Parts: sequence; C-alpha cells; structure tokens
Amino acid sequence: MDTTTRGTIGSDGSRRPAGRSRTRPAGRRDSRRPAGPTGPSRTPGGPRTPGTGPHHWFAERLLAVLSGRRPVHSLLGHTIGPAYQQLVNLAPAEHPLRERVTPVVRRCGRFIPGPGVIEAFARISTGDRLTAMAFRLEQGPDLRWRCAAVEISGPLP
Repeated sequence: MDTTTRGTIGSDGSRRPAGRSRTRPAGRRDSRRPAGPTGPSRTPGGPRTPGTGPHHWFAERLLAVLSGRRPVHSLLGHTIGPAYQQLVNLAPAEHPLRERVTPVVRRCGRFIPGPGVIEAFARISTGDRLTAMAFRLEQGPDLRWRCAAVEISGPLP
C-alpha cells in the first residue's frame, strides 16, 4: 500500500488529489458560471421575473389594470404613444366587486418581428369566459421595454 500518495479513489478507479471537493454545499451557487435554464432571466431594462420575458410581466400588469385591480397610472412609465390612452379607455371606471371571479393569464406568447420589438398575446380566463389581449412592446434607447399598443377581443376581464 502506498502511504505517500494522498487523495480519493473515484468509482472508475482514478485518483483525485486531496483538497477541494468536486461537489459544493447545497444552496451555494458558483458565481463563475452563468445561471442554468431554471435560473432567473433578466432582459436588459426589463422587469425581473423568474424564467420569463418582459411580455409575461406586461401581460400580468395589463390584466391587473384592465380588471380594475390596479390603477391605470401604475403603468404610466411603462407605456408610450397612444397605449396609455387606450388603457384609460379600456379600464373600468369603478373598482371591481370583491365577489367577482379573478381573471388569470392562461397563456402568453410572443412574436419578434425585428430587433427591439415584441408583439405579444395573452389568453385571459375569467371563470368560463375567455378574452384575448394583444399588445406591442418596444425597447427604447435606454433598453427598457414599454407598451406601445393594447387591444382586447371579447368581454373585458
């Protein structure tokens, strides 16, 4: 037996030198490597949402405004052009009733027609009703995404 060599024998019979282990403690992230597909994604200038793009974030916020759960002015800095006026026209004038079924985004998708532009859709269900929402996002020179247009088809959520 060789007592001068220290280390660990692997399952394949190879020797590793003593010292640092190949495994890291649970919950610790190696900062030298990029996050994997399950890690949070960040679009430059966009909102931070785990595993999704800016169209998901905007779909949730637009739904909250259109259903009356948030005020229209909560999206004031996130809209450009006629989109803010479209939201003012579409949003309910009164607060929603507490007994009402809460609308949810069932599916959200996107199409990228060119750099700095996302055309997105969301399917919204409120109980047994289905509503379609389409919106356009444009990335400004500051790399922040802003909503440029909103359209609703079907009953308001």
